Amino acid sequence: MTQSTDENVIWLTQDAYDRLKAELDHLTGTVRAELAKRIGEARDEGDLRENGGYHAAKEEQGKVEAQIRKLQDMLRRARVGDTPADDGIVEPGMKVTIRFQGDDETETFVLGSRELLSLDSSVDLEVYSPESPLGRAISGKRKGDQATYSAPNGRKVKVEIVDAVPFG
Repeated sequence: MTQSTDENVIWLTQDAYDRLKAELDHLTGTVRAELAKRIGEARDEGDLRENGGYHAAKEEQGKVEAQIRKLQDMLRRARVGDTPADDGIVEPGMKVTIRFQGDDETETFVLGSRELLSLDSSVDLEVYSPESPLGRAISGKRKGDQATYSAPNGRKVKVEIVDAVPFG
């Protein structure tokens, strides 16, 4: 068994883990069975070269199998924790609002797993990993605290924590 580095970890609450597991179970059970049936019925129709139903079902099967592999990988890398307390302390699972030094506007994002939010298209927030430079700098900070981190270009960036509340 290989140990994953923290950069490969996907931070999930138990609820999020359970949702992903339920989706995986649905895809590997009901959806796979339905697709196999559709492919079998289309195959029974004869010439597969000109069978649109067969090709559509095979294409859908490919997409489902890719989603299954993605979910299996996410669950394998998941580190499950409790939903963070609403105590204003920045940690994975929090929706964080920051203000960059010298800027009047704020930026709000989720500190956690980009993969998880990519499954939920209704979420319109950026996601920063707890292991990113910004994530490491603000972890453990509270509303009103300041933190400094190095941007990819090497420049030091100073931010103020404006708010931190549990995401969800």
